[in-house]
Amino acid sequence: MAEYEKKVRQILNDHRCYFVRHGKGDHDIWHSPITGKNFPVDGEIRIRHVVNGIMKQAGIDYHF
Repeated sequence: MAEYEKKVRQILNDHRCYFVRHGKGDHDIWHSPITGKNFPVDGEIRIRHVVNGIMKQAGIDYHF
């Protein structure tokens, strides 16, 4: 299984999204200046569809 955490965080940083706080479990809360909203990012992302959902919540047009 592929692990996407490092690539996801790099793409989020490239689009000026930033870490806000730690959430429950291994989730982190990030903020997107594109959408103006906070969204969760899992600490262990192994499913491509989850990554695409994160990108959608962040307002980033990027698909794995």
